[in-house]
Amino acid sequence: MMRECGRIVAIEDDALWVETIRQSTCGTCAAQKGCGQGLLNRIGDGRRNHLRVLLDGLPASQFQLDEQVEFSVPEHVLLRGAMLVYLLPLLAMLAGMASSHALFASDKLAALGALGGFIVGIALVRCHAWLTRDSLEYQPTVIPPESVSLAPHA
Repeated sequence: MMRECGRIVAIEDDALWVETIRQSTCGTCAAQKGCGQGLLNRIGDGRRNHLRVLLDGLPASQFQLDEQVEFSVPEHVLLRGAMLVYLLPLLAMLAGMASSHALFASDKLAALGALGGFIVGIALVRCHAWLTRDSLEYQPTVIPPESVSLAPHA
């Protein structure tokens, strides 16, 4: 389970809106020069993101605006999401290229088929995101704050 921290910017009955700042681990990665993620982090470094984080049964009255909160996203959701976002457009592009080349035996039309397949793959990713936007399985959830012991000190 991946854990992240953020600042509460809005409170709903069943969820919190949390502001996060994208953190980069590129300083410790060996592939930092050839990685697209490193480039994106350098371009948008410090950019703030807002996430809707479910309370998962916790009362909304327990939280206050500007408070730091920890939330989690299951690892299988991250892995499936990464595979979907990266592999589906690539596979659709290859399928578009292969089918165009088989039908028309032209390199130019194969290139157009690849472009069309890539666009279809991106559209499928967007469609999947829209269809699963309210699925509880894919939503981050609040990690309950540690209970503070109120026992007197001896």
